[in-house]
Amino acid sequence: MPRIAYVNGRYLPHRQASVHIEDRGFQFADGVYEVIAITAGKLVDIEPHLDRLNRSLGELNIPWPVSRQAFGLILREVIRRNRVTNGSIYLQITRGVAPRDFSYPGELLPSLVIYARSTKKATIQSASQGHAVISQPDIRWTRCDIKTVSLLPAVLAKRAASEAGVADAWFVNEEGIITEGTSSNAWIVTPNNELITRQIDNLILSGITRLTILKLAETAGLTFTERPFSLEDAKQATEAFTSSSTALVKPVIEIDGVQIGDGQAGPITRQLIEHYLKYMDDPS
Repeated sequence: MPRIAYVNGRYLPHRQASVHIEDRGFQFADGVYEVIAITAGKLVDIEPHLDRLNRSLGELNIPWPVSRQAFGLILREVIRRNRVTNGSIYLQITRGVAPRDFSYPGELLPSLVIYARSTKKATIQSASQGHAVISQPDIRWTRCDIKTVSLLPAVLAKRAASEAGVADAWFVNEEGIITEGTSSNAWIVTPNNELITRQIDNLILSGITRLTILKLAETAGLTFTERPFSLEDAKQATEAFTSSSTALVKPVIEIDGVQIGDGQAGPITRQLIEHYLKYMDDPS
């Protein structure tokens, strides 16, 4: 069965799905996106994702291409047509099509593309497999709070990680402070069992999974703080992990060749993995 995408009002096989060559997303990265996890055929945290999408659109002054209610219906129809039980759905909204110019006409029809993909359902065992990361200079702009499709710094950092033989990279600013991963929020656990992740500001994305983990940590009675932490703090941590909608809660067992803790997922990380997987199955 061919995979089906939604492109500007039409459901099309992937091979037929295309956008205009003068779409501003294609030429200027003038657009935003979201990725939402799918578990048991259901969208995980869809309302917070749509809230964040609404904020990103507002910051760039791009109108919704369809109503929010219609948006939810389209997402579920893409899932149905592709028979996705577990996986993720990608949605992208650009400013639309116009003759190439840095400025743009005031009234443009936004472009909307949506597609889904299947993946294996995560288990505690699979989610607990640790991975190594390297640090990379944070060369991004100062509006990382907008989930824009302009992702070249993340592409370059991820490629550097691949060439170094590790899974991912963590961005580090000029002060030696870790901001976030290439497509995830960064977390550490200190030797006194304090869970730390950077506070929300314009230099990181407000992760939906991040917010859920904070709520789960509070329910579990864990001590946590939202504040900056340095690369050296991370290397001296007893545990570290990342969070995102697709990778979920992923243990980090090595940073720049320095082993974290005992080189395995730590007890707090494993606890949060278990809580998050249960939450995905029953978010209520």
